[in-house]
Amino acid sequence: MDVGAIAGGRPSYLSKEESFMYDRETRYRMEDTMNAARIEYTEKAVMNLAARRCDVLRISMSGAVLGILTQYNLPKQFYLDIPDARISKIGCLLMRQNANNTIDVRFLRLMTQKELDRIFIFSTHPAHRDRKLDVRTW
Repeated sequence: MDVGAIAGGRPSYLSKEESFMYDRETRYRMEDTMNAARIEYTEKAVMNLAARRCDVLRISMSGAVLGILTQYNLPKQFYLDIPDARISKIGCLLMRQNANNTIDVRFLRLMTQKELDRIFIFSTHPAHRDRKLDVRTW
């Protein structure tokens, strides 16, 4: 159902509105990768911080597909840490939780190409086997 549609099914003035973030944003190509990561979020308001392990299966500048070990309730917003690449506290928004223990997330900020290169260097995926680390740019 259209966001701007009235309950009777007629379109309203809101059906002509567009959101820059979701309607006009450029789509970035997802690239296969395999990195160990950690999801961090607060449980029961701000009482304790929970951390769960996951794998980054595909990634782009604006989002990722994460593989989780088991189904558990995730909040809509959480942090993603990729310790091998030394990238911490990437703000994420849960878009979809799939039946095959994968989740689609969007980043709250665009990843830089330098961060993506660092992730691909530490990836165990065969497509990134020949990537080298340039120590001067680290």
